[in-house]
Amino acid sequence: MMTKATDNPHDTQTRAPDLDWSQVRETVLMIELSAGQIEAAMKDSNSSVEVLTDVFTTMAGYMRMINDTIATLPDGGESGDTKANLLSTTENVSGMVRKAIIAFQFYDKLVQRLSHVNHSLASLSALVNDDSRIYSPYEWAALQEKIRSKYTMREETEMFEAVLGGIPVKEALEKFMTQMKDHADDIELF
Repeated sequence: MMTKATDNPHDTQTRAPDLDWSQVRETVLMIELSAGQIEAAMKDSNSSVEVLTDVFTTMAGYMRMINDTIATLPDGGESGDTKANLLSTTENVSGMVRKAIIAFQFYDKLVQRLSHVNHSLASLSALVNDDSRIYSPYEWAALQEKIRSKYTMREETEMFEAVLGGIPVKEALEKFMTQMKDHADDIELF
């Protein structure tokens, strides 16, 4: 049995609107779709990062073993030259591993920010879809406070405050990106 688009409150009706068509329902559908796409992208990327984390953890272990072996070589003669070359090489590889760890921390920040966006979209969708709350300024203020409370980075909070203060989103985002570039070296190794 075929169902009409109106049988499912989440179906889009933009191509064949009827008297029950609602821009609010269409908005909610698009918000939920965006949130779902973000969540799927985060899940896909998490599995890749887990593999990379395992690889770099294993590499760090091998580097320790190599350094321990190099330490047993004599310091003088031809072996001393080999020891120095190997120590230089392992130092370079260890530096690359540290850079990879920093990149993982940037990824962690990205996932946190996408998670905030996902939760914000879900909260917005719930508000817009609730006829008893959508027209209440108090509900919108509560939503904004809920979104603000999820931010963990000072720059995110400042961007949010700037937008609520009337600064265009594009301008606030450009300032946020500049601040993030300026603080790129502030990542702490864990």
